[in-house]
Formats: sequence, structure tokens, C-alpha cells
Amino acid sequence: MTTAYLTHVSFTEHDFPGHPEHAGRIQAVWQQISAAGLGDQLLHVAPAPVSEEQIFAVHSRAHLERLVAVAQGERLTRLDNETYALPASLEVARLAAGAAIGAVDAVLSGRADNALAVVRPPGHHATPDRQMGFCLLNNIAIAARHAQSAHGIKKVLILDYDVHHGNGTQDIFYADPSVLFISIHQSPHYPGTGALRETGAGAGRGCTINAPLPAGHGDASYRQIFAEVVQPAVERFEPDLMLISVGLDAHWMDPLGGMQLTLEGYDHLARACLDMAERCCGGRIVFAMEGGYDLPALAHGWRNIAHALLGQDEISDPYGEPPSLARADVQSLIQQIHRIHRL
Repeated sequence: MTTAYLTHVSFTEHDFPGHPEHAGRIQAVWQQISAAGLGDQLLHVAPAPVSEEQIFAVHSRAHLERLVAVAQGERLTRLDNETYALPASLEVARLAAGAAIGAVDAVLSGRADNALAVVRPPGHHATPDRQMGFCLLNNIAIAARHAQSAHGIKKVLILDYDVHHGNGTQDIFYADPSVLFISIHQSPHYPGTGALRETGAGAGRGCTINAPLPAGHGDASYRQIFAEVVQPAVERFEPDLMLISVGLDAHWMDPLGGMQLTLEGYDHLARACLDMAERCCGGRIVFAMEGGYDLPALAHGWRNIAHALLGQDEISDPYGEPPSLARADVQSLIQQIHRIHRL
């Protein structure tokens, strides 16, 4: 099994110490992958920055010009209450999106069986016109459009299990029947989108599936949603490529979330995605990094994804189970999703 690994030292240049989305996040992942001896087992692929044309496939000119203006300045700029940019941030964001594209290229060219893109800043909140939620460019959306335009891929699945709803990805593909977007997220929570009835528009109606969960859900709920919602939806859609937006912020130790997933639970989700990819699209799958703000959970979570992609059984979990787990029933939500989407 060959797994492509795309990351870049420049990802630390976008940094605001004290902010939740800081350079230490990716450094923790790098350190854990190295400590586990996985670096030598992965196929290292150097990312190239995305072009303006690739950015404009999902973002407006004004979206890019806002980042260009920051790049021409000399100081940190607050784009909104949560999101910052530095003069170096545009080039770092172009590399992050380029790493997602490079991961797609490695898989679709046959150079690798699967791939992981360990990147920052994250991307799934970036809408066609606005940077928000720590996100500057929508890495996974740019990669999806590239798969279609450069490789002739007809149908792409984007599965997002960050604790926050991927509103930017949803907005970009909301009316597009060629992309199935599925999000499992905490609700109510930032950014306030991702309701059950947000299902797509026009030709894309039914191609957005949201599973909004109240705080407190853990491994059992996610497993059930995967088995009873994600799997049948993916099998019905029959994607040619699967792209996974991975947020480790649904872990029970994460300071920005209220969910109860464990690292073992996260490992189950990754391996379930691999199984679906094998059945639906010849194993063609890319995992891309989104959120996750407890550094050990983030780092060990990405180590575990690497083990899974390499076909190894190992799971690393320094935390184990949460100290207390509230009983949470997900059956009613699943029934509503089944009715809305006729699964």
C-alpha cells in the first residue's frame, strides 16, 4: 500500500501565538508521525502552490484580492473576529490548497493508493466570497474542482466530520449535483449552519446531507450515522473519488467542541471511509486536515489515519475514554435524515 504524504515547512509561517489555530498544531502532527516511524513509510510529495485559475474555480476575485491586499502590507490583519492573515498567509494558503491538489493528483495518477494532506490553515469555512472560521482558501473544494477539471472525475464525495459545519464547502457545491457533500457536526455551534433541511438547491437538491448533533454525542452515535446514513448515501451516489475533511475537534478533550469522540472512535471513522472507498471508487481517497485544537488528540489522530492508510492495525490513544459519557440517542435524527433524503 502506497500512501502519499503532502505537507510543507512553510505551513508554520501563518502563525498567531495564542490563537487556537497556531503553528504548533501542525508541528505536533509532524512530531507524532516522525516519532511513530511513519515518515519513512509514506511517499513524500512536495506540494506546489495553487494558481489563480484554480482558486477562481471556487472563489471570487474579491476573495483573492482581500488576501493579496494583506500580503502587500506589513502586519497581521483580522479578517473577522476569528480569522487572521499575515503578509505571508496568502502564499501559505496557496500551498495548503496545493497540497490537497497534489494529494488528488498522486491518487488519480496511480502514483499512490491513497493520500493524506496535513495542511494549515484549514479551509472548509471559506465560502466563495469570504474568509472565515480560521480558513482562507477552501482546500478541499479547490481539490475537488481540480479532480473534475484536470482528471475528468465526474462525481466527488466530500465527507466532513469536523465538529464545526463546513459551511464554505456546502455553499460552493450547494447547487452542484456532481458533488455529494455530507457533514456530521455539532449543532448549535459555530458557524450556525448545517440544518437538516439544508439539502441543496436546483440541480443539486439532495446532494447536501447534514447530520447536526447536539453536544455530548460520542463513538456510538458516529458509528450509527456512518452505518445508517453515510454508507447508504455514498453507495447510492457512487462517487469516483472520496475527499475527507477531517477535524479532530469532535474529540472529548478538544477545547472548542462539545462532542465525546475518542481516538478509537475516530480510527473507526477513517477505516470505514477506506472500506467505502474500496467498494465505491477503487480505493481512491484523500484525507485533508481541518480543525482540532487539543494537540495530543490532533497529533495522535493523524498518526492513526496514517496507520490506517498504510494498512496497519495500530491505534495510538494517550487519552482513552472520556471520564463520563452522557447517554445520547441518535435514532430520531437518523429517521429524519432518511425521510428527507429517502435513504
